[in-house]
Amino acid sequence: MRSVMSVSFPEHISSELESFAIETGRSKSDIIKESVALYLWDVRFNSLKKTMMHRAKKVGIVTEEDVFRALA
Repeated sequence: MRSVMSVSFPEHISSELESFAIETGRSKSDIIKESVALYLWDVRFNSLKKTMMHRAKKVGIVTEEDVFRALA
C-alpha cells in the first residue's frame, strides 16, 4: 500500500533537489523516498549504537578494532 504526502521545502532546497534530479536522471519522488529511508535508518542505528556503547564498554569493547576482534 502507498501513502501520498505533500511536503513543503524552502526554495533553495527545492532548487537543489530539482537540479540533482536532472543531473542523476531520477525523479524527485525517488530521491526523497531514498533520503527519508536513509535518514530513518541512520536515526535508528545511532540510537542502537548509543545503547550498545554503554554495554560494550562494560566488557572492554571501546574501539572499532575491539568490535572486529570480538566478531572474528
